[in-house]
Amino acid sequence: MSASAEPTSVDPRRNGSVPADTGTVRPDTLRPHAEHAFADELAALAAQDDRPRPARWRLSPWAVATYLLGGTLPDGTVVTPKYVGPRRVVEVAVTTLATDRALLLLGVPGTAKTWVSEHLAAAVSGDSTLLVQGTAGTPEEAIRYGWDYARLLAHGPSRDALVPSPVMRAMAEGRTARVEELTRIPADVQDSLITILSEKTLPIPELGQEVQAVRGFNLIATANDRDRGVNELSGALRRRFNTVVLPLPESPEAEVDIVTRRVDQIGRSLDLPAVPDGVDEIRRVVTVFRELRDGVTADGRTKLKSPSGTLSTAEAISVVTGGLALAAHFGDGVLRAGDVAAGVLGAVVRDPAADRVVWQEYLETVVRERDGWSDFYRACREAGS
Repeated sequence: MSASAEPTSVDPRRNGSVPADTGTVRPDTLRPHAEHAFADELAALAAQDDRPRPARWRLSPWAVATYLLGGTLPDGTVVTPKYVGPRRVVEVAVTTLATDRALLLLGVPGTAKTWVSEHLAAAVSGDSTLLVQGTAGTPEEAIRYGWDYARLLAHGPSRDALVPSPVMRAMAEGRTARVEELTRIPADVQDSLITILSEKTLPIPELGQEVQAVRGFNLIATANDRDRGVNELSGALRRRFNTVVLPLPESPEAEVDIVTRRVDQIGRSLDLPAVPDGVDEIRRVVTVFRELRDGVTADGRTKLKSPSGTLSTAEAISVVTGGLALAAHFGDGVLRAGDVAAGVLGAVVRDPAADRVVWQEYLETVVRERDGWSDFYRACREAGS
């Protein structure tokens, strides 16, 4: 294969590969991208950030970490936490992106890998939309490039007929690309990243050209621990990543805080009741999930069987959000046990045979005997009847 002597550029607007207007967001957008939802915080950080910034970064590594972890700026601006967890985990992730190694966020489902990936890209590049969603059917074109077949058939291979992938666009523009659920992608497609990550080059053999990454380019991938054995990363590809493991929340208080914050954000976009009115129910949902996940009650006195599901923080957020919707539309607007009971049951009982036995045993031996939980016990019994 021959290569052009000079790096070739890619026009990201060609062939409709970019939305018509990525700089604005409609006021009624259900879920704005991170760079839009937190635009004020990012702007405040940029204005007061006097630390060195890597090439094409919107913020310094210190400011990116502050954006994710939260803090108060010198002018009094409060930056809300996007990630509640060990500071060192975020610092290592941010530092990795400032080097020539790609970042792999690894963890069990529901540990905020996608959330952290999006916010890292938003803070570093100001654009979190250069995304490849990994599935069993993800083709190589999603990572490399594709073709406008009408132009290809009419005129043959040309730059006008080439459709750049999000990764190719990130290389050409010096931005951060994201690959979600990397281990869901077939192994041969995964390996198309090897040359991109090692040589920082994407060959286009049909044109005898290549795209060379410009400074600022990097890639964030996410993968679930539970996907091991699905499409394991090859040793060659794994060596191109610096792996950062995102742990589950260390304490019940931290998990309650995470669930409360996220449900509040989601609830505001859906015009649901304020979360503070339902903190007690959030605490109960988190307690149930943690105890069944850990296989022991919070006081350490009773061992429990664990169900087949992950009972992650993300699932707790979903259960509470659903409960708030029930309270808003079919209740008095206050989150109560009856609003979350069905959601908890649905999250725990994934296998109708085995998980139902686990749930019934937990309900009768733990929930029934716990002081102040009688309403939750009754609601769960009714939901399961």
